[in-house]
Amino acid sequence: QVQLVESGGGLVQAGGSLRISCVASGRTFSSYTMAWFRQGTGKEREFVAAIGWRAPYYADSVKGRFTISRDNAKNTVYLEMNSLEPEDTAVYYCAARASVAVNPHLFEYDFWGQGTQVTVSS
Repeated sequence: QVQLVESGGGLVQAGGSLRISCVASGRTFSSYTMAWFRQGTGKEREFVAAIGWRAPYYADSVKGRFTISRDNAKNTVYLEMNSLEPEDTAVYYCAARASVAVNPHLFEYDFWGQGTQVTVSS
């Protein structure tokens, strides 16, 4: 069982930056693909970014603005968000998949965090 705890969300102005983090429990963190998803009010949960052993994979809507990274020694995955837009406002969820292959489909992920709110004001 893997427990995921997100942190770092908050309120930021459009054009600003924010970094959110997710700490995972367990000893096999490096063998998991880690991902970020987000869900805006009244919207479906959508894929943002994922990182396994190879190059990260991003949704087109965030490519060039967001960067996902991981520190296996700290069991932590990060999402650096730049040039934020009001459309990025959502609850951001960390997810883990027991595979090193990145995948954008939420049903492929085995473990989920509680989410952290990111609000971008215009």
